[in-house]
Amino acid sequence: MKQLHSAKGYIPFDPDYFDQIDKAMNLTCKIHYFNADGHVMDAKGTVTGSYSPDNFAHFVVLDTDTAIRLDRIITLNGSPGPAYEEYDLFALQCLTCMGGM
Repeated sequence: MKQLHSAKGYIPFDPDYFDQIDKAMNLTCKIHYFNADGHVMDAKGTVTGSYSPDNFAHFVVLDTDTAIRLDRIITLNGSPGPAYEEYDLFALQCLTCMGGM
């Protein structure tokens, strides 16, 4: 299985998000996420399960033999994931400067 992140730098998130993963089981989903280099990526496939290799970091598994770290998910079928706020800050970063004002 291609694991897209290590547990290093794992950011704990609201445990209620596991309910979203449970609802997505056996459904074809599109997931937008940050890869290990911080670039926004997407993956599409059927959610077949989840696992935690170290009882700390959690991954969602797709039928494409891909595992995506849950704390790096931006959206799951359009619904915000644990990394959505990070993405929002990333997307609005240019608005934090005064642009010469």
